[in-house]
Amino acid sequence: MFTLDQVVPWGRSFDEYCRMFALSLHDLRGRILGCADGPASFNAEATAVGRSVTSCDPLYRFSADEIAHRVADTTEIIIEQTRRNQNEFVWTSIRSIEELRALRVSAMEQFLEDFKAGKAEGRYVDAELPRLPFDDETFDLAVCSHFLFLYSDQFSGDFHVAAIREMNRVAREVRIFPLLALGGTRSAHFEPVAHRLQTEGLAVTVEIVAYEFQRRGNEMLRVRRKLAKKR
Repeated sequence: MFTLDQVVPWGRSFDEYCRMFALSLHDLRGRILGCADGPASFNAEATAVGRSVTSCDPLYRFSADEIAHRVADTTEIIIEQTRRNQNEFVWTSIRSIEELRALRVSAMEQFLEDFKAGKAEGRYVDAELPRLPFDDETFDLAVCSHFLFLYSDQFSGDFHVAAIREMNRVAREVRIFPLLALGGTRSAHFEPVAHRLQTEGLAVTVEIVAYEFQRRGNEMLRVRRKLAKKR
């Protein structure tokens, strides 16, 4: 079974973000926050076509060279884990281990090329859940890829609730993908976390998206504030 002891930097592309989070043209015209973005190229690619994206991650306290060394140290670990657990993945849009490596390395190289300029522009912010340095409703949409729920052994249900509350404070809508833990089973935190959010008055829905690499990992969580009823 695919396992990791800690969160590792592993970048995904703009195209993958669009499919994982069902991003429409309307979504992309808004202000987007990526939480725990790591070395993803989403910010770099989105910025290049005039979109407004801010990424936050504690990884960004380090220099580009330090991040590059960290990426190099972990890439082979993840590739070897994937090779040994190939049955946990769907090999359609990504057809082989070699293609996976090329896709991830390309995304992370785009991130590294953009990092210095992006950090100076305030697009890469050294911050981590469950406390974010942004005012209420700074963003239209906050997304979180392959962190919440995926690392269920490392982070408690209380952490997940606090993190999603905080994302919902700084953004009007929150989307999280996937709902699986490492190993390919739905996170044990999901049901109790979703219930707690609902009891707090948030609208919680699960939607099928056009992306599946982890087998059965094609579900996205959407969290929104309920609109007050007009009197």
